[in-house]
Amino acid sequence: MNTQPKKIALAVVLLAAGMAAGWGLATWRAPSHTGTDAAAAAAPAASAERQVLYWYDPMKPDMKFDKPGKSPYMDMPLQPKYADEAGGGAAAGGVAVSPQAVQALGLRVATAEKQTLATTVDAVGTVQLNERDVSIVQARANGFVERVYARAPGDVIAAGAPLADVLHPEWLAAQQEYLAVRATGDAALTAAARQRLVLLGIPAGLVERVERENRPVATTTITTPGGGLIAELMVRQGMTVAPGMTLARINGLSTVWVEAALPEVQASSVVIGQPASVRLAAAPGEALRGKVLAVLAEANAETRTLRVRIELPNPGQRLRAGMFAQVQLQGGAQGEAVTVPAEAVIRTGRRALVYVVDAPGRYRPVEVELGPEVGERIAVRRGIEAGQQVVASGQFLIDSEASLRGIVAQAAAGTAPAPAALAAPPGHEGAHGAAPMAAATPKATQPAAAAPSYETRGKVVEVDGNTITLDHQAVPALKWPPMTMPFKLERPGLARGLKGEDPVRFSFRMQGDEAVVTAIARDGAAPAKPAAAPVPAQDAHAGHDSHAGHGTGSER
Repeated sequence: MNTQPKKIALAVVLLAAGMAAGWGLATWRAPSHTGTDAAAAAAPAASAERQVLYWYDPMKPDMKFDKPGKSPYMDMPLQPKYADEAGGGAAAGGVAVSPQAVQALGLRVATAEKQTLATTVDAVGTVQLNERDVSIVQARANGFVERVYARAPGDVIAAGAPLADVLHPEWLAAQQEYLAVRATGDAALTAAARQRLVLLGIPAGLVERVERENRPVATTTITTPGGGLIAELMVRQGMTVAPGMTLARINGLSTVWVEAALPEVQASSVVIGQPASVRLAAAPGEALRGKVLAVLAEANAETRTLRVRIELPNPGQRLRAGMFAQVQLQGGAQGEAVTVPAEAVIRTGRRALVYVVDAPGRYRPVEVELGPEVGERIAVRRGIEAGQQVVASGQFLIDSEASLRGIVAQAAAGTAPAPAALAAPPGHEGAHGAAPMAAATPKATQPAAAAPSYETRGKVVEVDGNTITLDHQAVPALKWPPMTMPFKLERPGLARGLKGEDPVRFSFRMQGDEAVVTAIARDGAAPAKPAAAPVPAQDAHAGHDSHAGHGTGSER
């Protein structure tokens, strides 16, 4: 009788425990299921809010498409590029590089500094003889060479050194006549006969010797008027000489020239009289001081260099023709300017770029206007300010990445003249002061004496300074398909009041390789939808990457 109630009580307890366990399990699983559903629901919403700049093929990132679809190059779907992604094209305003990539690429940054500019130019040159210090020894009368002293070209002789003994029959006859007249005692005739000796070219020392010895001198010794190097020696024993015949050419050695080869781009920094410092391998550690004597008028057609002539004193004749010299031309200060390392500048032939560090791991291209070089640094007249950091090593890899992502370099302020805007009739200005578009369909117009202007519709993606990114319709005149690309604004305030997703009508023209918006206004109608199939931005117009800022690093 007592066993039955115990069994009933145990069953009740087990039933209660089972119900409690089931309720707990249900409450534990329910929140997890609810959170999963909420996250799943929030993911599409977050993805839908992200702004897509364009679609691309990961295997060919330089090709951009205006809508999703399958890649025409690979059997794989196109991937979206969002505006909020690091380095997302023009919308991001720069290139983002991870710390690991910075270390792997060996990126090095430098600071733009203000520096006093001094026109110091380094060049190489050679020592040459001073061609202005030249003496010519000539025969003054007909004669015969009876003796030549031991001389040879290349010998260095002193002033007054003898070269040759020459017999002049005409001089001998004139001396005899003078002595005969002198013996008569007639002063007038004696003076006339003596003057005849001088007019025949007989040296004054020889006339005095004839008077002193009272006998004619048959042989005359020809001496050098100045000391130096015998550059040419044309007199030989036994030869006959005539009046005006050159017997020797003597080059002085008291001063020498150093002719330096100067690049023609630095010709404007050199003036006559400018101090120069010359170092020779034959005199290490010693700097010789001289000055610029002349800048020759003719450039070397092969090396594209100018010849700068520097005069140096040559005491002790230590400087010899043919020696190699290192020349430094020193000029005065020309004020202060912002300078960066010369290796930080990317020159494309049409413009110069530097990559500015906006934040750690973030780099932005900036177009700069260059000045003179100062040692290993170069002056920047416009584009950056003192204190900004620039990439000094590895910038070419960043430039290639920026080209693939369509990042447009910021132009140096004030370097390009502002073209005239589209004119609007009085009382018909658009919402932002720009001329309204007359037709909805894209068309091309040809203003007089100006580049062609193209009109189309689109949608604003982003406005960043003097650059606006537009998702525009096709431009048949340029064979452009619908695409998203950055445009430069003709004036900084041209897009004032516009924001993302605004439908607009705009007019632009091509300025070199860049598309420049000259007029833009908010459009009341929604822009036309793009074509059904994805169309690459490069189709049907080669080189458009450079217009949109998507070119290679060499085109930038």
